[in-house]
Amino acid sequence: MTSVFGNLGIVGLAVALTVLLLVGIKGGGKVKPLGWWPCLILGMLAGSAYAAAGGIFKIIPDLVGSLLAMAQSIIPGVTMPAVALTLAIVILFKKLTTKQVALLGIVFWYAASGAGGLWGTVSESIANLGQQVS
Repeated sequence: MTSVFGNLGIVGLAVALTVLLLVGIKGGGKVKPLGWWPCLILGMLAGSAYAAAGGIFKIIPDLVGSLLAMAQSIIPGVTMPAVALTLAIVILFKKLTTKQVALLGIVFWYAASGAGGLWGTVSESIANLGQQVS
């Protein structure tokens, strides 16, 4: 046995990460609420899981992709690396709640995955991690 729960699967991982973000951000149970960095990393992992899971989870990648395409149509010539960098700046320098950080982590993952270069490498690493966990 290589896992605590056996074969979780990518859809199971997407569900588990969604629930973890939904209940973990607010907290209130025996475990403290999720902090800033865990929310960002879990948001990025959730985005990776949503993209790989397909089905009903495809709604999230489609919505984020539409929003990113809209941003590119509003500011012609803006590239995906510029969008990813802009999102990183907002995430790192704007005072955000953990819920906002988790949501922007999901959006950042899609922008980073389409950016290529270092952003794409980090995004692929997160996607691979998500596949290994499932």
